[in-house]
Amino acid sequence: MDIFTLAIWIGTLIFLGISFFKDKVRTKQALKMAFGMGKGMVASILSIIFAIGLILTLLPPTEIAGFVSKQSVLLATFVAALFGTITLVPAFIAFPLVGTLVNAGVGIIPSVAFLTTLTMVGVVTFPLEKKEFGVKFTAVRNGLSFLFAIIIALVMGVII
Repeated sequence: MDIFTLAIWIGTLIFLGISFFKDKVRTKQALKMAFGMGKGMVASILSIIFAIGLILTLLPPTEIAGFVSKQSVLLATFVAALFGTITLVPAFIAFPLVGTLVNAGVGIIPSVAFLTTLTMVGVVTFPLEKKEFGVKFTAVRNGLSFLFAIIIALVMGVII
């Protein structure tokens, strides 16, 4: 565990302790609500992880790299971003996955577009997000996230 994660855990526990000290009833009620929401999302999260495994089994990174490297940079970036929108992937899965793609020969710009859409845009998670936040918010958030993912990829291409 890195120092940043450890600091977050310690901070969380400190603030939870303060909350518990101030109002035990409300803190217990909030924890029950949080665990209830977590249980409700477990099936969706597991299906996302399963989908990622299936996609990587059907499309190995070397094949993805071969396809992307044959395209122009802009087309490859857009296609990589579209692939990334298939699901919303937690960062602890996305970074190693993109590292595998870069090592397989995928360029930086398409890789960054893929990474940012993996972590910011989610077609598979749209129904869950729609249920929690509403259609308008979910559509606007996903659309803006896709646009900014392309912009971030292009800027990273200039920087790196």
